[in-house]
Amino acid sequence: MGRRDDGSSRRLAIARRLPALGALLAALVAAASAAPLTAHAFPPYRSTDAETAPPGRLELRAGLLRAEREDHDTRYTTPLLRVNLGIARNVELVSELEYVPEDARLGDGALGFKWAVPGKRVGVGVETLALLPVSSDHSGAGVESQLVTTLRRGSLRLHANAGGFYDERPDEVERGWRASLLGEWERGPARLGAELFAKQVHGEPVLAQAGPGLILSLGALDLRASLHAGLTSEAPDVTVNLWISTSRALW
Repeated sequence: MGRRDDGSSRRLAIARRLPALGALLAALVAAASAAPLTAHAFPPYRSTDAETAPPGRLELRAGLLRAEREDHDTRYTTPLLRVNLGIARNVELVSELEYVPEDARLGDGALGFKWAVPGKRVGVGVETLALLPVSSDHSGAGVESQLVTTLRRGSLRLHANAGGFYDERPDEVERGWRASLLGEWERGPARLGAELFAKQVHGEPVLAQAGPGLILSLGALDLRASLHAGLTSEAPDVTVNLWISTSRALW
């Protein structure tokens, strides 16, 4: 996707969508007032856990902002949306949607499922997503699948993900691998985390990022933030994420 160098154009594009973001935030707060539990899904991280939503529970996560700084240029993505729905024991539907205001179009979309068997100490599972064509530039679709593992010990959790992808949407087909490691420490209403993420498209350098994150429980609403630094030339210099999340029972 092309980038605009005019900072005022970027700010104007974001300002035009502030009412929509406000409406989305209001809807999530309204849903939170009826939700007895907070969501357990994992933005602002790239990793996921070996757990699923209970049957009938809808998990809503809204990305208020993702900002990527690279070569003295900042790129914004907002809003972002992640929706999970538990459909059976240990199985949930997973969906993702992103909007890029600089380009005035959807940036990414995916739909799939996660199957996981959580244990007292070790949980394992599989997450598979269909990568959807969401713009006229996309000439096909794709698939991404990864194994997920969660280790628990007291207030500490360690999540490990590894898998591959095949994507026909870009002009040139992309295939490769991705992996991540996320450690979390629960302290009262806060969950402090540190993540290492790596991804490689075949024939290109490895993209690697690492940094801290925070999930803060505010009753039925979670505030989620992270700051990741690029470790390789392929990665953005800095990526900042800000999310809110909640959940409610549909049946």
